[in-house]
Amino acid sequence: MLPAFTRALIVANVAVFLLELLLRGTMLQWFALWPGTGAGLGALPWRAPWQLVTYSFLHGSVMHLAFNMFGAWMFGAELERVWGPRRLAGLYFASVLSAAGAQLFIGAMFAGSRVPMLGASGGVFGLLLAYAVVFPYRRLMLLFPPIPMSARTFAVAYGVLELVLGVTGTQSGVAHFAHLGGMAGGYLTIQYYRRGPPFRRR
Repeated sequence: MLPAFTRALIVANVAVFLLELLLRGTMLQWFALWPGTGAGLGALPWRAPWQLVTYSFLHGSVMHLAFNMFGAWMFGAELERVWGPRRLAGLYFASVLSAAGAQLFIGAMFAGSRVPMLGASGGVFGLLLAYAVVFPYRRLMLLFPPIPMSARTFAVAYGVLELVLGVTGTQSGVAHFAHLGGMAGGYLTIQYYRRGPPFRRR
């Protein structure tokens, strides 16, 4: 049985995807994260601030949805059993927001991206980072290639790969800086949970 928040998250994402299929471009127009016309602060969607969260419930394809929900299940369920639903939800949505900020400020400002962002990847990358911190020596098996490694090694390797792909512009169409932003949001949230504001030692 899936824990409450993880289950609700997966159900909500699947339900929204079905709405996307029914309403076609309407959901994308209103709820994807569209960059503004300028750089820096001008790149923020001030006229539609809800997009900073709603983009994370939209997906471009069944495979896009499936991979993200697999990650939410794989990392989120175990974290929720340790932290409970409230803390997991806080970390997830903090990662979603930090992913949006990273994509707007770095992706739009320096890479000149003017395409909308959608997908739960930023939140899932935050869950991945948190999983690696809480279960650093848990063994994970890669799909391609099938190589076992610790969760900590997997998170670091994935983070470095995303940084390289983002800086070099490789694999266009993927919001690599949003993934890194999600990891940063996850890390900062963990520090808040452990040390309190503003990350002071107890």
